Amino acid sequence: MKQTSLGLPLSTKRTRKREFLDSMDRVVPCRDLVALIEPFAPESGRRGQQPFAVETLLRIHFMQQWFNLSDPAMEEALHDVPVFRDFAGLSNWGDALPSDSSILRFRRLLEQHKLADQILARVNELLTGQGLMLKAGTVVDATLIAAPSSTKNKDGKRDPEMHQSKKGNQWHFGMKAHIGVDADSGLVHTVRGTAGNVNDAVEGNSLLHGQEKFAFGDAGYQGVDKRPDAKTQVRWHVAMRPGLRRALEPATNAADALTDKIERIKASVRAKVEHPFRVIKRQFGHVKVRYRGLAKNTAQLKVLFALSNL
Repeated sequence: MKQTSLGLPLSTKRTRKREFLDSMDRVVPCRDLVALIEPFAPESGRRGQQPFAVETLLRIHFMQQWFNLSDPAMEEALHDVPVFRDFAGLSNWGDALPSDSSILRFRRLLEQHKLADQILARVNELLTGQGLMLKAGTVVDATLIAAPSSTKNKDGKRDPEMHQSKKGNQWHFGMKAHIGVDADSGLVHTVRGTAGNVNDAVEGNSLLHGQEKFAFGDAGYQGVDKRPDAKTQVRWHVAMRPGLRRALEPATNAADALTDKIERIKASVRAKVEHPFRVIKRQFGHVKVRYRGLAKNTAQLKVLFALSNL
């Protein structure tokens, strides 16, 4: 019979998970975020199972977003992966581990009180206080987040709040994540979720925080400055349509050469908006929605983009 060990961490290898969680432990302002959530959390001392510490559940919620785990998968990971327990502060032998229902209740607490919005706002407030977000300009963009197109669920229906949309020659089914980022730092300050068929320009002005003097968008935002919700103090710099850009002859025409140079400058500013999309899709693995309904998925995206700022 194989002798059981004492469960001591004998390995000295610094795995990628441990390196990542150690870096997040240094940058995530857990104390400030816990202060936001504690007024809404259930109090201890009641009958039945005592609630877990808010910071523990918050850290578990973050790991769930970072590693794209469902509630049951997150519960199992806490049992199987010691580094996850360490990050959550549950590394002692006698510590009880949250069940998937505890993890679900905490997520619903965040959704019910719209705390994801406050988490994003608090992170940005801290970054602004450090001089990292200047707010002089905003870059806007949107990305498609896929949803299951199968009807093999208990309702036998697709999610009614998701919709199909066409990008290039390919059709997609799901939602859109619209973001506004600081033009200087590339930090996300606004997140909105819509069905996949909503035109980018419809949400363009709602992604501005109100203090900027200029905004940048790709060719999908043509006409955004003429919409009823356009802000008069904001000057938009929107990319030319690809067909018109290809028709330029910068090598032989001085005016076209100047126009092409301006488009290159605008593109270099717009490039900052791609970084947060890369983080949530490549680093956090968020390429498909996890829940039914726009509100739940948008709340999750706000937490993810807040974490991508750190």
